[in-house]
Formats: sequence, C-alpha cells, structure tokens
Amino acid sequence: MADFGAADLDTFRTEVRAWLEANYPAELRDADAKTDPEAVWGGRAFAGSDDPQSVWMRRCAEHGFTAPTWPKEYGGGGLSPAQARVVDQEIARGHYRPPVLSFGIWMLGPVLLEYANDAQKAEHMPRITRGEIRWCQGYSEPGAGSDLASLATKCEDKGDHWQIDGQKVWTSYADKADWCFCLVRTDATKKHEGISFVLIDMASEGVETRPIKLISGESPFCETFFTGVKIPKGNLVGKINGGWEIAKRLLQYERQNISAGFGEGGGVGGGSAADLAEVAKTYVGLEDGKLADLELRRRVTQSKMNSQTLRQTIGRVAAESRASNGPSAATSIIKYAAAEFAKERAELVVEAMGGLGLGWDGAGFSAPELSAVHGWLRTKANSIEGGTSEVNLNVISKRVLGLPDPK
Repeated sequence: MADFGAADLDTFRTEVRAWLEANYPAELRDADAKTDPEAVWGGRAFAGSDDPQSVWMRRCAEHGFTAPTWPKEYGGGGLSPAQARVVDQEIARGHYRPPVLSFGIWMLGPVLLEYANDAQKAEHMPRITRGEIRWCQGYSEPGAGSDLASLATKCEDKGDHWQIDGQKVWTSYADKADWCFCLVRTDATKKHEGISFVLIDMASEGVETRPIKLISGESPFCETFFTGVKIPKGNLVGKINGGWEIAKRLLQYERQNISAGFGEGGGVGGGSAADLAEVAKTYVGLEDGKLADLELRRRVTQSKMNSQTLRQTIGRVAAESRASNGPSAATSIIKYAAAEFAKERAELVVEAMGGLGLGWDGAGFSAPELSAVHGWLRTKANSIEGGTSEVNLNVISKRVLGLPDPK
C-alpha cells in the first residue's frame, strides 16, 4: 500500500480523493451498477473474478481500504481513526460503491483482533480484507432468541477435535457463506459461563442450511443444522467457556453496523431508496409550490429532520468509537433509533404513493412502487435483527442510564 501517513489530513484527503478517482472502474459509475447489493459482498464467487466489482475490491484491498484501521500485517491499512474517517468520507462523497460488505469486516474481524491468537489472526484476517471468504453468524436458536444465553447447540471435546450438534436460526446468508462464527455450549451446568466461541467451516460434513422466505419475498436468513460436525481444536477463539464476553462485544459491533446505513453516505436502514420528499411531490402533488397535503408535509419534514439528526449522531459515535478502539453501549441507542426511523420512513413512502404503494407484483405498478412495498415489509426486521428493540431498550436502561431493575 502507498504511504498515506501524512500528518496533514488535508493533504491526506487530497491523496485519497485522487487515488479513488484514478482507480474506480468506469463500469461502476453507471447508476444502475449501484443497485445490486449482492455484488459488493465478499466471498469466493467474487474474489477470483475479473468483473468490475471484484477489480475494485482487489484494488482497495491492496491499499488497505477494505479495513483501513486494521494492522497492515493482516491486510489492513494501518491508518489512524482520523485517516480512516477521511477514507469513508471520500468514498461517500464520490458515490463510490463500498469495496466489500462483509460480516467478517463488520463483526468478526474486530473481535479477532481483541480475542484471537496470532495463528487465528494470520489465517483468517487477510482473507477477510481481500474478500476471499464470506462469513455468517451462528447466534440465535429456535429456543434462544432475545435470551441468547439460553442457547443449546452442543460443543463436545472429543480429544483431538470438537464436535458440534445443534441448530441455529436467522443465520444471515448461511447458504452462501464459507465459514461461520458460532456460539456453542461447552458447559451445560452454567448459563452465561458455559458458552464458547468457535469458527466452523461451512463445507464440513454435517452442516446443512435451509433458506427462510420472509414476508417481503426475500430469503436472506436461514435455518442452519449441525449434525456431528467436527472442527479442529484450534477453531476455539479465546478461552473455553469465555464466549459470552466475545458475544457481547461482537453484538456491539453488529448493532453499530446495522445502524450505519443511516450514516455518512448511507441510506435509511431499509425500505425504498427514493427521496421521501420527491416521492410525496410526485404522488400527492404541489399547491402553491408546497406539498398539497399539510399533515403529510409536516410528517415528511419531521422524518427528514430525524434522519439528518441520526446521521450526525452516528458520525459522532463512530468517531468516538474509533478513538476508543471499540463501540460502546451507545450502539444500542443508535440501533433502536435507526430501526424506528427506518420503519417510519418506509411507511410514509408507501402512504404517499396511495393505492400504487400497495402492489406486490404484476402489471399496473412500476419497479419503484413494487420496491417500496417490499422494502416497507423488510423494515419490520430492523427492530428484530441484531437484538430486538425491546432488548436494546433494556440495555439502554441498565448500561447507559444506570436504572435499577424493576421490583
């Protein structure tokens, strides 16, 4: 990677902007090229390809821009938090695609840096930064959702290996993942203190995934079954029965990144990507240069104010997170607010469209109209994934506000 260690952030910004402009593939500048979220996910299907997104991903990886603050020895950029923020800002300013979206970068990588041994970091982190491997998260189970510590998936010591037996649910993109970071029970006599954190190769014998179709028509989540799955002893991260500490830390990173869709250059956490005000003008119309429906005008204005306030708050919290080398419990506040605002905005888009916002498929509806109703239904998951809103409110009351438990 080039030496972007300039103390002067303005000089650094100029260098980053010039590099991005010179290296962004021309084929990706087309507006339609930015609408395929699958194309920016890292994994075997993309790392070895010569398609424009893969070329862009590899160029960024070579310069450490897929994980700017990670150490260079693991494929990161070795940048300071301030420099990493400049990179994020310039990618957003130029409307460039993210070089790679990955649970490995968002969630697993940060906790590997904190808890993994040197061999585990050397094996997995460079492959994450290069987009050569795609990860899924094995946390929730049919009987352990909000009360995650009730998980029952067994991990038994078989001498020269661990054996995994159990079931996970809501495993995002498990059917497309190469590896899974997973919470398992290594001690049935204890609840929180009997959980361990392991890494599982999804190509292992005994792993089965079944996609779950959502109300929106999408199938991003799966049921995942482990039947007599053998994994090496070296796939245990941290201490045996010490997985709950890692789990909590990783959930903070997950909540931070779920809400990051509201952040700099981001969208609105779900729903239609169209501008809310423009949708209202198109479908409701103007009167004296103003939105004809006074009450809808008020609600649209309030929604846009809320979204802008949240974006600025996320930016501040992200900067504080980088400065302190990790997220805080404040991520629960952001995640809760982002979920509520996403649902509110999506509902306003559908409401503004009137009857045309109620289509599911077939003739009579445009692609944006169909996208709006599917997106509106998708936002219902925003208050569930990454910890339900109810759980986040409990976290906020106890860990942020310090309120006592109710009697």
